[in-house]
Amino acid sequence: MLEKYIQDALIIWATIDPIGTMALFTALTAHLSPAKRRQTAYKTIIYAGAVLLGSIVIGQVILSAMGIRMVSFQLAGGIILFLFGLQMIFGSGSQPSSQEPEHDIAVFLLAIPATATPGAILAVILLYTRSPCRSARL
Repeated sequence: MLEKYIQDALIIWATIDPIGTMALFTALTAHLSPAKRRQTAYKTIIYAGAVLLGSIVIGQVILSAMGIRMVSFQLAGGIILFLFGLQMIFGSGSQPSSQEPEHDIAVFLLAIPATATPGAILAVILLYTRSPCRSARL
């Protein structure tokens, strides 16, 4: 059981990529004061966590409504995670875009595309569907 939790944590760690996100966070918040940077980091964690938890609940509903079986989703998800892994290995070469003044970088750029990536959303849905607690309830 502990091995499964460690494996799941490593999958989440790899898809969220906290080291790469930290580099992006440092670059985007270099002009902010330390207190404002800390506040931005907390907001980013809260928003990204809400998106990931919401995707677990809403993702199940959407998949059921669209008639997509979990096997199909797992196959497509495996391909997408493989492509994200290749992108992490070879790099994408993209730079963060400039932000608008009224834009909260904790939401857009840090929480949604950087921390709660499509790969992370996919991973939490897949991990939730194969969790022992969930299969015991089904």
